[in-house]
Amino acid sequence: MSGQQLKPSRILALEILNRFDKVASSEHIYVSAILNPLLDQTNEKQRTTDLVFGTIRNRFVIDTIIAKLTDCPPERIPKKIHNIIRIGVYELIYCPTTAQYAIVDEAAESASKIAGQKQVGFVNAILREVTRHITDRQAPLSQIDSEKIIPQTVTTGCKFDCQVLSDPRTAPADYFSAAFSIPKWLITDWLNEYGLEEVRQICFASNRRPSVYIRPNPLKTTLEQVVELFRNSDIEFEITADKSMIKIKNPHDVAQLPGFSDGFFTIQDPAASQAVRLLNPQPEWTILDLCAAPGTKTMQLAELTSDKARIFATDISRERLKRVRENISRLGVKSVTVIDHKNISGAAPFDAVLLDVPCSNTGVLSKRPEVRYRIKPDAIKTITKTQMELLQSVASLLKPNGKICYSTCSIQRNENDLLVEDFLAKNPGFKRETELLTLPTADDFDCDGAYEAIIIRST
Repeated sequence: MSGQQLKPSRILALEILNRFDKVASSEHIYVSAILNPLLDQTNEKQRTTDLVFGTIRNRFVIDTIIAKLTDCPPERIPKKIHNIIRIGVYELIYCPTTAQYAIVDEAAESASKIAGQKQVGFVNAILREVTRHITDRQAPLSQIDSEKIIPQTVTTGCKFDCQVLSDPRTAPADYFSAAFSIPKWLITDWLNEYGLEEVRQICFASNRRPSVYIRPNPLKTTLEQVVELFRNSDIEFEITADKSMIKIKNPHDVAQLPGFSDGFFTIQDPAASQAVRLLNPQPEWTILDLCAAPGTKTMQLAELTSDKARIFATDISRERLKRVRENISRLGVKSVTVIDHKNISGAAPFDAVLLDVPCSNTGVLSKRPEVRYRIKPDAIKTITKTQMELLQSVASLLKPNGKICYSTCSIQRNENDLLVEDFLAKNPGFKRETELLTLPTADDFDCDGAYEAIIIRST
């Protein structure tokens, strides 16, 4: 950003949140798509990212706290300063190492710059009233009534002097919905499918700051060589138990990590990496990756087949296929051909099809926080119709004994095992070989949620 003044993190975060509010109802807009192009306007990239994602992840409970403790419902707050207040409340609740006075003062200064001096007193009054009800900004969850503490991590929360949440023992859906800003209908669905403790795990995972994992590219390097490269560059990391991936411990600009531009690794969540592993592709296969963009799993197919298979990658979005080509170039892959989705029948039949379908994203709410404000039960019905159509469309493209790897980043049964069962009932020439559901977790080696099923054409 040569020649231009860099912006403080709170000012840039405010700008991004205001932009997001204008397109929040669009199912095709990601928060990251708004945030990433603007990050060069600040030297506090990680701080800005945290403020934006954290405020959106927790917006429902933030607005609830404002309304409950200050008697000021959202509709009474001027739009110019609403996100200033939201950022301030987010920091008061979820950033206990940042001093209260600094949060309030910075919010007041932002209000002065954005909305004029008249609004400074209003912002001050709201944040100071919230502060007055906080008794401990980082208290142990296990020692306090759940109704008086908003969870921050699996062990800590922000304690208030009054009830701010429902009792989880008598109204678990109300509690989890409010505490983690997740739609009540979705919480109810999870409670029916998974039970109380697993829903607690899902909720914490959905609101975590997700870790960055890298998958070494065996076509160019080894895990040991990447480890040595990181050690020499003072990058803190941990190796996963199966030694297939490396977790980066401290925030970094991924593109600036040593070895990235050389194609030594790909960024991928551990749960997402399971699909291609479950498929177990072979070097002699002809493979179609139907919904390939941005190409993370496509590259994994090439890597696990020693770059010797015939892999065709396509996507309905030509623009997003550019990302596949970029990954092919960066990682040095030779076995992948990008084709127009209208031409896939010309490359058939296939030994395997990777079908990573569009889905509700309920397994990746931490990375796509905007989803919780868009997803509706009717939308899932529409999504499952598309998923079934895609599954039916690739069934005829397989060789006898060919395999489909059906995968989603959803944890809704309607999109996963129930949909596969419906497909099998309608297509007796196919059988399910195996399946795997991974629920999101906030453990030390955290991960997103994902589902995979291997379906074989038996005739």
